[in-house]
Amino acid sequence: MELQQLRYVLAVAETRNFTRAAERCFVVQSALSHQIKALEGELGLQLFARTSRRVELTEAGAAFLPAARAALEAAERAVAEASAATGRLRGTLRIGAIPTVTALDLPAALGAFRDAHPEVRISLRGGGSDEFMEQIAAGTLDVAVLGLSESVHPNRVDSRVLARERLVAVLPAGHRLAARRRLHLRDLAEEAFVDFPAGAPGRVPSDAAFAKAGVAREVVFEAAGVELFLGLVRERLAIALLSDAVVGDRSGLVTIPVADGPLRVQHLAWSEFNPSPAALAFVDVARGHALAETVS
Repeated sequence: MELQQLRYVLAVAETRNFTRAAERCFVVQSALSHQIKALEGELGLQLFARTSRRVELTEAGAAFLPAARAALEAAERAVAEASAATGRLRGTLRIGAIPTVTALDLPAALGAFRDAHPEVRISLRGGGSDEFMEQIAAGTLDVAVLGLSESVHPNRVDSRVLARERLVAVLPAGHRLAARRRLHLRDLAEEAFVDFPAGAPGRVPSDAAFAKAGVAREVVFEAAGVELFLGLVRERLAIALLSDAVVGDRSGLVTIPVADGPLRVQHLAWSEFNPSPAALAFVDVARGHALAETVS
């Protein structure tokens, strides 16, 4: 069994198409198909059910896939470790980022990292802080930017604080409170809110702040994307609590500081057990592109 064969199997499993898998692997389709058939012959198993129009994993293929992925990742990690010992970084850097990254100039950090380590492949995915911590602990993610409540510390990962920020009220222009210079949570008690889904790390700071203030609020819209938040606010369907840096200078919106508003802490996290050389190199690069710790 060769590593290239495992790469081909994973590509077909992910694309569900031999042509697209071959394009991803930069080989002709006939060569990829031949290698997969050879592997199936070696294993005595059919990994894929295929017709001219459809490709699916068989039951055996689905069972084979997790171990194949782990074996390939382990082999790539071994190559990366060996290269790092000679001063060269190779392999893959897998990064996760919450939708509201404001404490790190992530594109600039990735650009600087690529310039310094051009042989490392960079993979970036979006998601939530809880899943990122689980993925780092499981070894399927290398580094992540997290956003957590002040009372929550990242668990099962190494981390450092990038910034602390107090969220602001985001209101539509012309709102009854839009002319105020500062608000308190009690001023927002009668408002309809848009926020992240209940229990999500991005929402916990706001729920905790309202509970601490003894103020009830109604979240009428739940969403995962900031642009949808802002669109709902602009249409006067709700208000939101977000980082001022996320909102910026947008037409039709007003941001106002909230004296007792939620405090969110952004962290850069990586494996506490066995960080890859690429992960440690990115953590070092990110230091030069992080904002100063601030609380507004």
